[in-house]
Amino acid sequence: MPVSGKPVARPARPGLLELTYLPSILKGMWITLRHMFRPKVTMQYPEQRWSLPDNYRGLPALVRDEEERVKCVACFLCEYVCPPKAIHIEAQEIQTGVEKGPRVFEINMLRCIMCGYCEEVCPEQAIFLTKEYTTVGVNRAEMIFPKEKLLEMGGIRPDPIKKWQRLTSKQGPSETAHEPVCAGRGTAR
Repeated sequence: MPVSGKPVARPARPGLLELTYLPSILKGMWITLRHMFRPKVTMQYPEQRWSLPDNYRGLPALVRDEEERVKCVACFLCEYVCPPKAIHIEAQEIQTGVEKGPRVFEINMLRCIMCGYCEEVCPEQAIFLTKEYTTVGVNRAEMIFPKEKLLEMGGIRPDPIKKWQRLTSKQGPSETAHEPVCAGRGTAR
């Protein structure tokens, strides 16, 4: 039976110079010498910070609307979708015309992987990933951020949804109540 293919080219046996590793050492020293005279990129970290790209995903934070109301309605979607289960929510009824809001909203920053799923799934645009990338804690309890700290980190963002305006506005005599539209179903048969 004939042999098909090409024979494998084997490397030649190393000579005396290669056995001493002298060429490899000189090559490494040459690379080091070249890097010594290049411009340095050392940054004085606390005073100087890196400019981050627009799509950078940092620490998650809760936000308030223009009237400083918590935008979260405790729908539990972010808790459900979080892969490492870093979010814990407990709901309560609130008196602003919306059914419920968070009584407890905690994010365990030791578990959080900054994936952005919580931001994508939030129907109220209440949680955002900030540009913050430094988080410091002395113990594990300090790394579980409560609702107040998350709201402080997030600040105030404009509310494009305007859920409270729709739910708490008083309808005048000229305004008529809008009936809900049934998706894909007609009322007449």
